[in-house]
Amino acid sequence: MERLKGLIFIISGSMLWGATGPLMEWLLNHTPLTVSFMLTIRLSVAGIVLLTYLMLTGKNIFAIWQQKTWSRQLIIFGVAGMLGVQYAFVAAINESNAVLATLLQFLAPIFVVAYVSLSLKKWPPKYQVLGIIGTLGGLFLLLTNASFDALLVSNKALLWGVAVGLTFAFYTLYPARLMKEWSVLLVVGWGMLIGGLTLGIVSRIWQSNQWLVFMDLKVTGLIIALIVFGTIAFVLFLSSMKYITAVETSILSSIEPLTAMVISVIMFGTSLGFWQLMGVFVMLVCVTWLSIAGEKA
Repeated sequence: MERLKGLIFIISGSMLWGATGPLMEWLLNHTPLTVSFMLTIRLSVAGIVLLTYLMLTGKNIFAIWQQKTWSRQLIIFGVAGMLGVQYAFVAAINESNAVLATLLQFLAPIFVVAYVSLSLKKWPPKYQVLGIIGTLGGLFLLLTNASFDALLVSNKALLWGVAVGLTFAFYTLYPARLMKEWSVLLVVGWGMLIGGLTLGIVSRIWQSNQWLVFMDLKVTGLIIALIVFGTIAFVLFLSSMKYITAVETSILSSIEPLTAMVISVIMFGTSLGFWQLMGVFVMLVCVTWLSIAGEKA
């Protein structure tokens, strides 16, 4: 029963997170909303909601700020990790589409392997090398549809896509000790609020005329859905890890790009060529294999 609960959590969480990509794509394409404004609202509100929930359950959410070591790490995570990965992801959607941006986050394991190998000053094991080569091969098919003539995405989209992989790797590795010492939800809640406030100050959100979009009830509803889906998805994803293995989590999280793909086809008529679909399949298989082989090793 516990394992079934974990499976339901990860599948539901992956589907909800996959749905946020097309939602953001629609908002960016059909409203005056910019990446900075939308992310400031999303991160700030989600952070406040999580921290309020923790307060209501009796948690002292301010204790982490009483120690300089942890507070410094929290600020770095909030700006470089939380804001970094979220901004790169939404910017990649803005420059291409939700499907491509969602898939490019699967480059993260490559950067994790590279970081660990450099730290240990040794070559990665063969299974990791083969997994990386396979993932890059799948990415090539996704970006070119097996044509050597030109990329099917702009250089900007590709750069933001690589940034998604890099920042996602940092987001995964950096807060490990922080989350172990404090609760995951506390770190994520503060990370979201720090990221949102930082972006809001840099972009001077108080001077923006984009606040007028909230006059449109449809847009307001979609923004609320975006915040709710994203927050619930994250909580479900983290909760699932109490009941199922990391390998099962990794395999079932591949539902995320598939959900984004299905919704994008329905909403925008987005279509991928045969070799692009093969590339998606190869990428998902190789990333899953990296997880399985890594756990066995």
